[in-house]
Amino acid sequence: MAMFNDRRGAIKKLKLLTYNPKSSVDSFRAKLEEEFRTVFLPNKVELTEYKYGNIMCDVLSPEIYSSNRILIYVHGGCFTGGSRASWRSFCSSIANKTYSRVVVPEYRLAPSYPYPAAIEDIQSVFRAVFTEEQIACSLNSEDGKAKLPEIIIGADGSGASIALSLVFNLREKYRSCIKNVILFSPWLDVSPNSRLLTAKKACDEVMSAEVIRKSCGDYTYGANTASPSVSPLLADVELLEQFPPVFIQMGEKEILLEDAVAFQKKLVEAGNQCVLDVWPDMMYMFQMADEYISQSHLALDKIGKIVTGNTCGEKALEF
Repeated sequence: MAMFNDRRGAIKKLKLLTYNPKSSVDSFRAKLEEEFRTVFLPNKVELTEYKYGNIMCDVLSPEIYSSNRILIYVHGGCFTGGSRASWRSFCSSIANKTYSRVVVPEYRLAPSYPYPAAIEDIQSVFRAVFTEEQIACSLNSEDGKAKLPEIIIGADGSGASIALSLVFNLREKYRSCIKNVILFSPWLDVSPNSRLLTAKKACDEVMSAEVIRKSCGDYTYGANTASPSVSPLLADVELLEQFPPVFIQMGEKEILLEDAVAFQKKLVEAGNQCVLDVWPDMMYMFQMADEYISQSHLALDKIGKIVTGNTCGEKALEF
């Protein structure tokens, strides 16, 4: 039985989330699905399948949840892999911790469907979710004054680029309904001049510049990677105005950390809330290795407190 301090086991599992330069798209997807797909969901979370904006989605509902809160989760997978099935267990844990229904879209993947197909799919899902939640809030109104729906956007890795592009393009009416944006190990700058892609050697225990370079090569043309819709760190002040509160959670050992620090600074300078929650000695997407390291459970506990307590402005915990 795996122990909670099995770092080697965690890293071996998490490396399957990365599109190895020596892999084909098919082999990458197959290994990722084999490792992360599960039949049984944790914590008695119920699964239903539903089409939002003509995009098939998982809707994961814990035993107890807030009726006016819903979380849309954009899975990672290096733009080319991953699915609602392979993220089902992880997102079920998020649903349970946050007392929220979680919608996981089956958005189109590169290279068959390059940029901006994934963004268009997530936009369609958001509009449909917003409309249905707005109607539900209206029907459930007790005093004749309907509450606005409470939407949370969650994402990890390359999915963070897609999720942030969604928020950048939302009108104020929609942005005002987003309570939090929660990002795990986000990809924030994949442009040709980024620190990651110009460094002589950029890698950690899980992620590398070569993984990012190959993934982006399949996702879009090099010229497009300098767009904020692909590299959110390059967003100008206008795109960041009145941005929803952001909570970024990642490991201390990640090569992506420096970009996250820079993104937090830009958001704060633009007058927004952004907490960067860095976990000592942890690696890329450690939250998805819960059978190997106990910090995974503690990290999701904290996400639950952020969502249910609206404490995105609190000081990050130190361990």
